[in-house]
Amino acid sequence: MTATTSRRVLLAAPRGYCAGVDRAVIAVEKALEQYGAPIYVRHEIVHNKYVVQTLERKGAIFVEQTEEVPPGSIVMFSAHGVAPVVHEEAAKGRLATIDATCPLVTKVHKEAVRFANEDYDILLIGHEGHEEVIGTSGEAPDHITLVDGPGDVEKVEVRDPSKVVWLSQTTLSVDETMETVDALKEKFPLLISPPSDDICYATQNRQLAVKQMGAEADLVIVVGSRNSSNSVRLVEVAKLAGARAAYLVDFADEIDPAWLDGVSTVGVTSGASVPEVLVEQVLEWLAGRGFEDVEIVKAAEESITFSLPKELRRDLRAEAGELMRGDTSEG
Repeated sequence: MTATTSRRVLLAAPRGYCAGVDRAVIAVEKALEQYGAPIYVRHEIVHNKYVVQTLERKGAIFVEQTEEVPPGSIVMFSAHGVAPVVHEEAAKGRLATIDATCPLVTKVHKEAVRFANEDYDILLIGHEGHEEVIGTSGEAPDHITLVDGPGDVEKVEVRDPSKVVWLSQTTLSVDETMETVDALKEKFPLLISPPSDDICYATQNRQLAVKQMGAEADLVIVVGSRNSSNSVRLVEVAKLAGARAAYLVDFADEIDPAWLDGVSTVGVTSGASVPEVLVEQVLEWLAGRGFEDVEIVKAAEESITFSLPKELRRDLRAEAGELMRGDTSEG
């Protein structure tokens, strides 16, 4: 008689929505309620297929360029942030704007402006073509050089090695970023670090949870979209932490049953732009194949929240005031 192999799931905590994503998604929903459809959104509001499809059904229209938005319409900027030139394009097109840029990305934008004003060369660690990198670079294009990983360091040149600072995309792998920073410091010993860590708290916490469970997991399933930088990083972190295999899926039906061959422990997590319903569907899929025992791997507590974009708050307050005045007059 052979012993039954115990099957368990290690469920990462925290996982899923971060405060910036939560704010951005709610902003689109509230804007649709407040102003009616359509609400135009420049680029995907967050990098998640399910979220984008859900908001499209409610009346959001996602566009790649500001010029695609009809004059006089409302356009919302995504959580990844935009360059100043995009605000100028919106003004020329007579568009009402709602800026749903994550406050942590806005912080990096402000750092870029400040260091550029002080005439520093800014080395921006990030992935070429990522919307967040494009937005940050646009704040000070004459001062910013993109450094896409340690392999880029050798070709970096600056005007004055005593006036150099590094900033980073918020959704990178912490370890890879610090590897790039170390290489930059070797080349530029006087390199200045930003006043506070650029990599977002949620990115760090999700990577920390995956590191803790990766060593115990035979397989790690990361729920997230392929254009989500922080989700892709979680797969990499899981493999580096010791998981035999790690895969990225948008939905439970993308899981290949063959992945479970010889597996007794499955780690599950999700990127910072992933709603919990998609994780629940993965857990149901695994439970249907004998992985019913779920253990939480807790790396951190998260209590951060961000208020809605100021343009939306203003109009929601105005409407609430009108309703209150109406109630008073009726009384």
